[in-house]
Amino acid sequence: MVPKLWDETIDEHRRAVREAILGATVSLADERGVTAVTMSAVAERAGIGRATLYKYFPDVASILVAWHQGHVADHFDHLTALRDQAASPDEGLAAVLDAYARICYWRARHGADYSALVHRSEHVRPVQQQLTELFSDLIARAAAAGKLRNDAAADELAAYCLHALAAAGDLGSEDAVGRLVTVTLDGLRPPR
Repeated sequence: MVPKLWDETIDEHRRAVREAILGATVSLADERGVTAVTMSAVAERAGIGRATLYKYFPDVASILVAWHQGHVADHFDHLTALRDQAASPDEGLAAVLDAYARICYWRARHGADYSALVHRSEHVRPVQQQLTELFSDLIARAAAAGKLRNDAAADELAAYCLHALAAAGDLGSEDAVGRLVTVTLDGLRPPR
């Protein structure tokens, strides 16, 4: 039998190598652009052999997709934490919408070169569904409390928010992002 300590050490080593590969690839993509990144360059930057690299990933695209999955999971955890920390559903919604818009703004300025690659993969659909459910739940709870309009379904309003806030990537400043969030929230308020 392999001692438990040995298993833990091997798992830690594998995680460290994987993280080194992800970090090296993103760093190279940021410096050179995605099309200029080679597996040889990734192996060299990560400090591992090419054979080891190929045990973890078959190509640069799969490395970037794996990095993106972790990045998206971190963003989603941040959004749910904002929701959970809020004193009320409408405050949670405002915090989540603001954070999501800022993520869209940041994404447009960092890594746009590989954005098209990672956003077309299968792992994005479930994340979009999770975001829609997160927004929809907050909207439904705030509407039930009388803070938001109730003349449209929560999932329709969630789609409105997601699409409206995606425009943050096209804005020129963080102040403009804040204004977009305000306009989006105004669209959710009960009609007069």
